[in-house]
Amino acid sequence: MPFSAASPSSTVVDSILFRDAFGTQKMRGIFSDHALVQRYIDAEVALAKAEARVGVIPEEAAAVIARESRLERIDFDHMREETDIVGYPILPLVHQLVAMCGDAGRYVHWGATTQDIMDTAVALQVRDALDSIGEDIAALRRILADLAKKHRDTPMAGRTHLQQALPVTFGYKVAIWLAMFDRHQQRLSELRPRVAVVQFAGAAGTLASLGDKGLAVQKAMAQELGLGVPATTWHVARDGFAEAVNLLALVTGSLGKIALDIMIMASTEFAEVYEPFVKGRGASSTMPQKRNPISSELMLAASKAVRQHAGLMVDAMVQDFERATGPWHAEWIAIPESFILSAGALHQAKFALGGLIVDEARMAQNLGITKGLIVAEAVMMGMAPHIGRQQAHDVVYDACRTVNEKGGTLAEALAALPEVTRHFDRATIDRLTDPANYLGLAPQMVDQALALSASVRA
Repeated sequence: MPFSAASPSSTVVDSILFRDAFGTQKMRGIFSDHALVQRYIDAEVALAKAEARVGVIPEEAAAVIARESRLERIDFDHMREETDIVGYPILPLVHQLVAMCGDAGRYVHWGATTQDIMDTAVALQVRDALDSIGEDIAALRRILADLAKKHRDTPMAGRTHLQQALPVTFGYKVAIWLAMFDRHQQRLSELRPRVAVVQFAGAAGTLASLGDKGLAVQKAMAQELGLGVPATTWHVARDGFAEAVNLLALVTGSLGKIALDIMIMASTEFAEVYEPFVKGRGASSTMPQKRNPISSELMLAASKAVRQHAGLMVDAMVQDFERATGPWHAEWIAIPESFILSAGALHQAKFALGGLIVDEARMAQNLGITKGLIVAEAVMMGMAPHIGRQQAHDVVYDACRTVNEKGGTLAEALAALPEVTRHFDRATIDRLTDPANYLGLAPQMVDQALALSASVRA
C-alpha cells in the first residue's frame, strides 16, 4: 500500500507499523474516536430517558432524542473544527444532536454540563476496558498456572543480586508470577465499582438546575447506562480514574518483572528459556544467529510508559476548586494510552508465556556450574548436628576455598577432610552436595499458589 498523507498516524498506539506490537485492535476500538463519540451520545440519550422517567422533560421528546441521535449522522469534520474553537467536543456534538432531533432538540443536554457527558463517556470506556483487561489477566493466570504445575519440580539456580544463591524450581519462580496476577485480578474486581459510576451534576456540581429532581435523574441515568451512583459529584475528585491507571501500572510493572527475568534467562550465557519460535521473529539485520526476546522487550517498554502515565494521573488529581483549569485534560492523554499499552503488553505476555520453551537440561547444567558450592548452606546444616554449627561453617568454608582455588567439586573437597569423613561416607556427601536435594519447600509453595489461584475469580 503506498504512503497516504490522509492517514498520518504518529504514535505507537495507532501507528500502521507498531500498533499491533504495542496494543490490540479490541482496546483501540474501545478508545477510538467513533467509540468515544458514541459514548457521548449514549450519555446524552440516557440523560434524556432519565429525565423523562422522572418527569423533567416530555417522554415524547426523550423518545425522539433516543431515536434520532445516531453516530452515522455525525459530521466529524465539522465537529473537529468546532472542537478546535470551543476547546471541548460536547457543545459541537450538542449542536448536531439538536439539529437531528427537531423540536425535541430543545431538551438535549438538559441540565447537564460538558464534563458530565465526557466523564460519563470515559467511565463507560474504562468499564469496558477493565472488563477486557480482566479477561486478559484471567487468561494469563491460566497459562502461568499450567506452567507452574508442569515445572513444579524442575530444579534451577535461584539467584540473588544476579549471583547463584540457592536452588529453586522453575515452577516456584512461575508461581511467584502467578500470585502477582491473582492479586491484580482481585484489585481489578475491587476497583470496578469505584470507577464505573455516572457523572451528572451540572455546572458547579450541585444539580441546581433540576431543583429537587436532580438526584432522581442522576440515579435513573446511572440505571440506563449500567453504571453506579456516586456519593458526591466527582468533577474534581479524580481518584477513581487515577486508581484505574495506577492499577495498570501495577499490572504492567509485574509484566516488566517477568519480561526482565525472561530476557536474562534467554541470554546466551544462561540459555534456560526462550520465547516461542516464529520464523523471522527477533531476527537481526546483521547477525543471522540472533533470536531476540521481542515480546519481553515490548512488555518492558510498555511497563515504563504506563508507569509514567500513572504519575501523570496522580498529578492530575490536584485540581482547583469545583472545576479544574487544566489537569483534567491530562487524563485525555493518559487514560487511552495506558489501557492500549497495557492490553498490548498482556497480549505479548500471553504469547511469550503460552509457548515458552524451557530448557530443563540447561537449567540443570547451570545449577551445577558452581560444582556444588550453591548448596554449601545445605552441607553446613547437615554437618552441624554432628560437629556444631560454627565448626561446620568453618569446615565448609575451607572446602569452598579449596574448590575456588584448586578446582574440583565441593564433594571431592569435603571427602578429603578427616573431620568430614569421620561422620559421613561418600554417598552421604554426594547426597548433601546435590542441588536437587536442597529445594526447600519450593514445590510445596507451588502447590499452595495453585490452590489459592484456583479460588480467585475473574
